[in-house]
Amino acid sequence: MKIVTTPMCEEVVRLAGIKEYKVNKNPDLEDGDLAILLSESKVEMDSLAIKLNTPKQLFESIKEVSKLTDNELDDEEVLKFFDDYELSRKYLKDHKNHHVKVRVLSNFLKDIIINIGFEISDEDYDYVIYPDYLKEKVLNEVFECVEIPSHTFVSKNPFERIEARYGILEKLI
Repeated sequence: MKIVTTPMCEEVVRLAGIKEYKVNKNPDLEDGDLAILLSESKVEMDSLAIKLNTPKQLFESIKEVSKLTDNELDDEEVLKFFDDYELSRKYLKDHKNHHVKVRVLSNFLKDIIINIGFEISDEDYDYVIYPDYLKEKVLNEVFECVEIPSHTFVSKNPFERIEARYGILEKLI
């Protein structure tokens, strides 16, 4: 099977044990049988869509992709990948921080906010959490705004993305 993945998913493909694959931001430009890509992406070929916004999503994605190999990873093997990433390991389980009330301007950020345990509200909130590409939407906001880097401005390594994003949000607790 010829596997094609996007740059944002390559680390998961590698960790899952897939040795032969091609990387292309647009998998349809490659001769492939299966594309492994972020769930928001769409392609013409058969695909496995994964989510990498939260540590739990990353954990489940590595396990799912490893099913494509002859050596499917068990939970303990996947957990070892989290050893060097404190926040990724900490937030494998959902937390409760309901004293922090936020307005969220992106679906991918909602996954993170739910995981970190903030209360989401459109009316009574302390912070506006937004992705960098929506900066213009918060220019006139009267509440404190917290910018979170989108895929364009963070590491392609999903653990490093989680560490960077959660590090920003943990300062609000």
